[in-house]
Amino acid sequence: MKLVLDLADDLALALRLADAADVQSSARFRAADLAVETKPDRTPVTDGDQAVERAIRDILATERPDDAILGEEYGGERADGRQWIVDPIDGTTNFLRGQSVWGSLIALAIDGEPVIGVASAPALGRRWWGAIGQGAWAAALPAGEPEAIEVSGVRRLEDAFISYNAIQGWDDAGWLDPLLALTRASWRARALGDFWAYMLVAEGQLDMAGEHDLKVYDIAALIPIVTEAGGRFTALDGTAGPWSGTALATNALVHDEVLQILSSHLPPSAR
Repeated sequence: MKLVLDLADDLALALRLADAADVQSSARFRAADLAVETKPDRTPVTDGDQAVERAIRDILATERPDDAILGEEYGGERADGRQWIVDPIDGTTNFLRGQSVWGSLIALAIDGEPVIGVASAPALGRRWWGAIGQGAWAAALPAGEPEAIEVSGVRRLEDAFISYNAIQGWDDAGWLDPLLALTRASWRARALGDFWAYMLVAEGQLDMAGEHDLKVYDIAALIPIVTEAGGRFTALDGTAGPWSGTALATNALVHDEVLQILSSHLPPSAR
């Protein structure tokens, strides 16, 4: 991929953006005066989400003024060339309920393809990142030493530990039968949600994670981390890229088997 030759400066910037995000989000986590609104799509947004995205956009306006930005709270459209894709707080429901599984997702995409991804979870005390050609890494927050991460070596779905996030999303999409077939074919299945399940795939603690009803900012940052850890990341129908609205991340070894089970149990109208 000749467009991506030197990502060192951009990765350093992405990590600084994550630092700024952590400052804003941590200040509002479990705050007694946390402001919560409901967006038109009926999903919640907090003043923490908004503060994080503003902080990231302010830095990018100075550091990368010519780059496009697409963020959950302040919008943007898919753009050619360089584009930062931001989910200021992935797991907002957890955040506003005081649960610790939430994080800021920051990606750099070039011509729609994510090449850098950072997922920072200060309440969990952990950060993950990856860049094409530079491997996948994780570190304890606030200042742990980076360590390389890699996916598991599990080769058979019957031995695999999988996560499906929320059963309602599969049911609403008409994929409940494929999900049940997948869980029956696996060793263990859990509903571990949001970005965290994908990071567990990248670290080798899960062998698969997948879900429906996603936006590009839910997915983009996860792809370089999982793939640089040795995994594979597609949509649930096998389509590549972050724009399809679904996600399937595996250790690569069970990916084709998962796709086959899902597709073979779809109703004819959904194939």
